[in-house]
Amino acid sequence: MATITAMADNILRKQQENDVSEHEKTSYPGSKTEVHWDGKLCIHYGECGRASGELFVGARQPWCQPDLSSDEEIRDVLLRCPSGALTAKFADGSGVEPDVEENQLAVTQNGPLYFSGALNIEGATDASAGTRYRAALCRCGASKNKPYCDNSHIKSGFADSGAVGETGPGHSLVSGELNIKPLENGPLLVNGNLTIYASSGRQAWQGEKVAFCRCGESKNKPFCDGSHRQAGFRS
Repeated sequence: MATITAMADNILRKQQENDVSEHEKTSYPGSKTEVHWDGKLCIHYGECGRASGELFVGARQPWCQPDLSSDEEIRDVLLRCPSGALTAKFADGSGVEPDVEENQLAVTQNGPLYFSGALNIEGATDASAGTRYRAALCRCGASKNKPYCDNSHIKSGFADSGAVGETGPGHSLVSGELNIKPLENGPLLVNGNLTIYASSGRQAWQGEKVAFCRCGESKNKPFCDGSHRQAGFRS
């Protein structure tokens, strides 16, 4: 089964890359709904390709066909994308995102930081609309698309279990804007109500201000401990 799954993922990835190069954006128009894919943000997590239904089918040209799915089905699949690479515009002018109920961060094992909520990432543009709600941010230090993940952690051999040791000071609210500022040659400085989940799924930390490691060298991951200075991290 693992081999079949790997083969299917490879087929879907090749199909996606055949539709448009990895550093371009493309649109898949339907009669009522248009789906957008941002190749620069995509980390090929596979939620779209593995989803049941007819929205994304790897052996088809084009592989995304919005008219074969209801608006509800499209929203469900696109909201699974953790990087914000997939967005859509519906006939009524609305987008994919529901009302934000909680700002969250999921720390992944050996991988990026998955943020979701009302995100305000410094330097993000209107062209990357999906990152206002979902983003995969690099924490290995090797991405060529900082602050976003580009899967460089795989080749760099970055290893971290995704455990979170601290509990945080807590917060009174769970929503509100979450401001994320990548400091030059330094950590991600985050201000706003935030709940962190460890890779196990455990709710681990709550607070309103925190700095996250993005050089890959901290001894207190996912938090910054100043190791970027000695490591000579550049961003």
